[in-house]
Amino acid sequence: MKEFAASAVKEFRHIFRDRRTILIAMVMPVVQIILFGFAVSTEVNDARIAFCGDMSDPEVRKTVDRIDQNKYLSIVGRIDRPSDAEDLFRKNRADAAVCFAQDYGSDLISSGRTGAEIICDGSDPNTARMIASYLAGVISSEQTDIGISMAGEKKISMTPVVQLMYNPAMKSSYNFVPGVMGLILMLICSMMTAVSIVREKETGTLELLLVSPVRPLWIVISKMMPYLALSAVNFASILLLSHYVMEVPVNGSLLLLSFAALVFVVSSLALGLLISVISSSQRTALLICGMGLTMPTMIFSGIIFPCESMPQILQWVSDIIPAKWFIIIVKKVMIQGDGMASVIKELSILAGMAALLLAVSIRSFKTRLQ
Repeated sequence: MKEFAASAVKEFRHIFRDRRTILIAMVMPVVQIILFGFAVSTEVNDARIAFCGDMSDPEVRKTVDRIDQNKYLSIVGRIDRPSDAEDLFRKNRADAAVCFAQDYGSDLISSGRTGAEIICDGSDPNTARMIASYLAGVISSEQTDIGISMAGEKKISMTPVVQLMYNPAMKSSYNFVPGVMGLILMLICSMMTAVSIVREKETGTLELLLVSPVRPLWIVISKMMPYLALSAVNFASILLLSHYVMEVPVNGSLLLLSFAALVFVVSSLALGLLISVISSSQRTALLICGMGLTMPTMIFSGIIFPCESMPQILQWVSDIIPAKWFIIIVKKVMIQGDGMASVIKELSILAGMAALLLAVSIRSFKTRLQ
């Protein structure tokens, strides 16, 4: 019994001496429960709604005001015709549009039937379903109140037409494929390069590189080039499977999509190189990639939960995840068919991340062995 107690005490001492073990065992669960509690939400907050209709019609005005007063919805502007909603979606200025018929109020009072159309951006089908449900509920509540005020003389019939742009069939692959594409490329690229330099440390061959006339800049870049070629093959295979097996269209420029993937892959490879430079062993590098990248990428990149529904501080955290910007580009180019003008912001952010991570990796590369 004394031997068992001594062994248990020894294990406790080993654990408390290892700060990384304490971090994983004690701090990680707290961090995860906080993140899941605030970031993992199926609600859609502050959805941006545009409307089309005659504001001189009192019923249209009441319905628009009621939509704007809803805590999940926010009126962002008015459009002249339903076809203008597509332009707002392309410019990311609205998430949905409500279009009222010309004689909305008079038809509602005289016949109890209305002409209301809800147009949503179907490139994100899960969010589109939620927004359409919120809007239908608000409009139905307003029409119910009108029916009560008419003392039951007319029975109000709420049958709005819901149209999902870019994804009329509501295929979940339209939302799933861009997210998985970003997740796979980021994790595979970072893991491949994360073990490149640290492997040289463990095998002792790093000494040969350090005594060679090759500068640290070229050592780091040379480590990245083979994985860049492999990542290009991975991207091509993923894109082919997405298009021909999962039937996700490529409505935009394939050249632009490939260029965006190249920038994203470079940023992911640079992140892996940085992990490799600062890690002392392959196990540590893989642990950082597996636990440090997988969960944040899944939560904060918009793969499962919309970033707009998170608290502001977590939205700032999501802004430093490269996969978030790549997924936005993929949705805009593949599904919406947008061009360079629509994705220049996301491309610039990805390029800046790639340059920063590569510079930090080169700066952190030690030319002397400890």
